[in-house]
Amino acid sequence: MNLVVKNLSDSVNAYYLEILFTKYGEVVSTKVLYDRHTGEHKGMGFVEMTKDDEAQTAMEELNGKEIGGKAIVVEKAKPRKVNIWG
Repeated sequence: MNLVVKNLSDSVNAYYLEILFTKYGEVVSTKVLYDRHTGEHKGMGFVEMTKDDEAQTAMEELNGKEIGGKAIVVEKAKPRKVNIWG
């Protein structure tokens, strides 16, 4: 299951997300978004976990938890829209 994590503190990186979510199950990948031009932290990231039930538990436990001075929002990620017409 893919999760989106919003309202991240600037101090949170992909490795930190991996450590945080590994407590709930196996993490396949993590990614934190940065502005392409300025390199600034965008305050959101993604976590992919192998098992849906573990991802659900992580979502329930971590949603609203304060990390780095901010209450994070953890939700199921919506499928990415792909423009096949380019």
